[in-house]
Amino acid sequence: MDYPSEDIAYQLLSELDIPYERLDHIPITSVQGLDFQLPGQQVKNLVLKTKKSREIYLVILRDEKQADLKRMAERLEKNRLSFANPQEVENLLHAKPGFITPFGLLFDKENKVQVVIDTEVDRTLTVGFHPFVNTTTLNIAFTDFLRVLDKLNHPPIYVDL
Repeated sequence: MDYPSEDIAYQLLSELDIPYERLDHIPITSVQGLDFQLPGQQVKNLVLKTKKSREIYLVILRDEKQADLKRMAERLEKNRLSFANPQEVENLLHAKPGFITPFGLLFDKENKVQVVIDTEVDRTLTVGFHPFVNTTTLNIAFTDFLRVLDKLNHPPIYVDL
C-alpha cells in the first residue's frame, strides 16, 4: 500500500483555515519511553475493535495514560476489545501502527471508525497529531480538532476510559 503524504494533513488544515504549531522531532512510534517532551497536550491514538471486527474505534487518550482494554470495553458496553491488526489499520486509515493519526479518517468514507475521546483529554488545550509521518507532530486547538472531525463526518463520543 502507498501511504499518504503529510501534505494531505496540511491541505485539510489549510482548507479549514486551522492554525497549527509544527514540531519536528526524532521518529516516534510509541509515547512510551520518550526521553523528551513536546510542548502542549500530547495524546496517543489506538485502533481497537470488537470481536469479529464488527465495530472499530479510534481511541484518543492522554499520552501518559495506560490503555486498559478491559475497562474500555466495559465503558463502551462491549464484551471485549482488542487491537486492530496492522492490515485493518492500513485498510481503514491508510496508516501503519506507530503512524496512526486522526487525519487517516479522510480515508474512512464508509464511517466504519467511531472516534472515542477519553474524558481526561483537556478540551481547552491543544492536541498533537502526526501528519502521516512520525517525525512531525502538529499541535492544534482542541476546538479546531473537532472541526476536523466534523468535516470528516466522524463525530466523537466522550468516555471516561
